[in-house]
Amino acid sequence: MMTSILANYEHGLAFLLACCAKATVVIATAWVIVVALRRRSSAIRHHIWAAAILAALGLPLFALLLPVWRAAALSSAAAFWSPAHAIAASPGSHTIPPTAIRVTSGFPLLNSLAAAALIAWTLGFLFVLLKLVAGLARLAWLSSRATPVFEECWMGLVLELSAVHKISRSVRILQRGTPNAMPLTWGLFRPVIVLPSSANRWPEDRRRIVLSHELAHIARHDWLLQICAEFARAIYWFHPLVWLATVRLRQESERACDDAVLLSGVTPSQYASQLLDLARTLKNSGRAWSTALAIARPSNLERRFAAMLNPSVNRRRLSSKARVLIPLFALCFVLPIAALRLPAQNLAGKTSGSIHDPSGAGILNATIVMSNHDTNTIDMTTTDREGNFSFAGLPAGKYEVQVYKPGFQTYRQANVSLDAGREFAANFTLEVGGITDQVMVVPEDSEKPVVTEKTNGKPSRLRLGGNVEAAKLVKKVQPVYPGSAKSAGVQGTVVLHAVIGTDGKTLSLRVMNSQIDPELARSAVEAVSQWLYTPTLLNGEPIEVDTTITVNYSLETSAQ
Repeated sequence: MMTSILANYEHGLAFLLACCAKATVVIATAWVIVVALRRRSSAIRHHIWAAAILAALGLPLFALLLPVWRAAALSSAAAFWSPAHAIAASPGSHTIPPTAIRVTSGFPLLNSLAAAALIAWTLGFLFVLLKLVAGLARLAWLSSRATPVFEECWMGLVLELSAVHKISRSVRILQRGTPNAMPLTWGLFRPVIVLPSSANRWPEDRRRIVLSHELAHIARHDWLLQICAEFARAIYWFHPLVWLATVRLRQESERACDDAVLLSGVTPSQYASQLLDLARTLKNSGRAWSTALAIARPSNLERRFAAMLNPSVNRRRLSSKARVLIPLFALCFVLPIAALRLPAQNLAGKTSGSIHDPSGAGILNATIVMSNHDTNTIDMTTTDREGNFSFAGLPAGKYEVQVYKPGFQTYRQANVSLDAGREFAANFTLEVGGITDQVMVVPEDSEKPVVTEKTNGKPSRLRLGGNVEAAKLVKKVQPVYPGSAKSAGVQGTVVLHAVIGTDGKTLSLRVMNSQIDPELARSAVEAVSQWLYTPTLLNGEPIEVDTTITVNYSLETSAQ
């Protein structure tokens, strides 16, 4: 259970870091473009920042939904700069594919670090998100306590300026009880402009300037974009570029609205004078109102004054063509980046299982080897006392599984598929290694010694345990070359299958190749049936095992 949770933590951290790296590319690209367009209008720069933030916000979702794309350039570049490539490129050398061997343990330290990192990210995400939710709740609470404004002087001005900014939605005007509160704008489908109680005493030109600025925010959907930026900041709260992009988005939003006010016919000096007076006499909401848009935040006033009083500044509105092409370009840019799987992201989930003997008992210290022939990598681990093993963070791909344990037959399984992000579990049963005897039989007049070879053979019957003591031949009766077969020049190989019983005697002896000469088969069976072995022991208990005995009858030696 614990290894499964830790493996999931490691994969989650790899996914988060991959999204962070891709968001860095997106925002850095937007920054370069904005710098290149520094002489263009604030409206187009704001649109670029908005597209970059929305792209970074959608990266995790796109990465989960899009099919996997692995760039061959990344693998080629890694191979090109590897030491093996440098050796292969030298004159007269031969290309040898590099082989990496990783030996893993049950609880790698990386898993614990990944768990701690993801917990830290979750805490930061919840902190920023709760702060955003608290700001929205406070705005809703403030609006519920504010008084709607229906005076003709205000409503007529709102209708007039809404037509100028091409706003078809209904805009509500609310008035707070606080006389020195900063005007605020928020809302999407039913946008709200919240004014202080002292707004009733404002002159006509100030009313027009404030409403024109706030309606420009509504026309440009700035509040929605700012909320999306706050969500992106919650996801990437540890990323300084995301915080920078959020700040620049707000700054360009205010400057674009300033340009919209100036384009409506207000002179720069008049607008600067009214804005300065608002900043001096009204109380700024500060960080508590980060979810609302305010007309005169002190942190950005100096640059705004410099821009509005500079006659050479480009104040053009965003064209319909740019409004469509910039998001389209951002989408085309971010989709392949989101689909790209970085090497750290191309990890399978936890790969685990257990190794048992035919009786169901776990085998201790069995060696499991995972070989990826496409990447020439080998990963190894061993089983614990219960026969369990696990790999964490294996690259996705096709593997060959091999299991080794002295006394047991080697287990092999090819084409085991590990998918990115998915766990793989398998249970393997090892069979006890049997004995294969090979005996050379020659006529009695031959001086060639009898050769006996023993190798590991096919496994046994049932009941195992982990510690295997192989059977040993203690009594062997040499087969005799039949006279009739010798005189007829008959020779060949007799393959016998037998079971070594718990008492060491050969049981169920039978000839495997029925095409052999009957005399040779009879001679082999008569001799081998008298053989005696020490029994195979599993954890000190005798068990039955299979054995294959090959008896070669040859006349070549006597002829020499």
